[in-house]
Amino acid sequence: MQSLRSCLRSAPRYGINAAAVSFDANLPTYLRITDISDDNQFKPSPRVSVRHPDAGKYYLNEGDVVFARTGASVGKSYLYKPSDGALVFAGFLICITPDTSKLEPAFLAYFAQSKEYMNWVSVTSIRSGQPGINGEEYGEMKILLPSCSEQCIIVEVLSNVDRLLRVLESLLVKKRVIKSATMQQLLTGKTRLPGYSDGWKTYRFGETVTFLPTANNPRSDLDENGDFEYIHYGEVHAYERSILRCDEYNFRRIQNNLVGKSAKLLDGDLVMVDASEDLEGIGKSVEIQGVMEREIIAGLHTILCRGISNFWAAGFKAYLQFLPAFRIALTRAATGISVYAVSKKTLAGVEIPLPGRSEQEAIVSVLSAMDAEIAALEKRRDKVRAIKQGMMQQLLTGRIRLPLPPDPADEEEVP
Repeated sequence: MQSLRSCLRSAPRYGINAAAVSFDANLPTYLRITDISDDNQFKPSPRVSVRHPDAGKYYLNEGDVVFARTGASVGKSYLYKPSDGALVFAGFLICITPDTSKLEPAFLAYFAQSKEYMNWVSVTSIRSGQPGINGEEYGEMKILLPSCSEQCIIVEVLSNVDRLLRVLESLLVKKRVIKSATMQQLLTGKTRLPGYSDGWKTYRFGETVTFLPTANNPRSDLDENGDFEYIHYGEVHAYERSILRCDEYNFRRIQNNLVGKSAKLLDGDLVMVDASEDLEGIGKSVEIQGVMEREIIAGLHTILCRGISNFWAAGFKAYLQFLPAFRIALTRAATGISVYAVSKKTLAGVEIPLPGRSEQEAIVSVLSAMDAEIAALEKRRDKVRAIKQGMMQQLLTGRIRLPLPPDPADEEEVP
């Protein structure tokens, strides 16, 4: 076990204290904590620049690893790749430059994704006020190091897993783009499935559903042992799919005496959020499936809609949020400044064009197949991520050792 400081070419360096400016190809690209993704990649949104006379002193070089030193993202890391372009690192980042005769930069980067490292970050960053880790503390961090040869082999094994993850992520992006394009065609009637040619009819949304009472409790009212399960609006915002399978999801619970006359959910109900910090989130919804015998209610900042059966096919309400006419109407009707909201009254008056139930069923069949394919890829990706974590847990702690290739110098010369 060695201190990180003993494996470095130079002491940890702090980044430049300068404000970001709009991206300018004539200025250096700026690397901030927010430009480092959760998977430790440079993913700026948007890309920005820095204008400062000393910016040239803070360029990253191949082999540099930067660490976030403060805030909620403390401990986040990024291994600089020349393919990301020339980058100047910001003041809330610390640059670590390994001595490659002792420590492979990629090995350090993988260590910074391990449970051991994250546990160290949790303990070290606990301070009064905002959490943080300074350069001195990073230098004192202990790291278990095999030989450079073994480090390279471990890096190669984990890199192969990362390559598989990138392939799966790329496939997911393509599948989602295809699904989005398909929805754009099928949910506007621009493309009709074989056998369907009748015109779509326009209804006010309030004609097609019944609005039912919901609860109005904050998260602080929720517990693990309540009488009812409870869907908070934050869960709807965060849920990535359009259909929420309750038999595959664990909800927080709430006591019966706190929820009044809130309606219990049934399969086919639509739970929609009525408030969002951005216009995109207005109307975000999930169609409920898999309730069975469970007692579940919709909660704070949600609108519960139960479809009138002759208007809706099972599963089609899940795609209501993607109907262009519906999205445009909600965006226009939303009120607020920092938080946007929409009322039941406004929602009831929104006009929506709907195909007949039979065509809805056909559209749901096509889109559900795409959703299933995407879900299968997500499941495979998550499994590979879990395998990678398990591999790091074993390889980076020396619990499992990989065989080293034979050293040609050690082989006896064959006469």
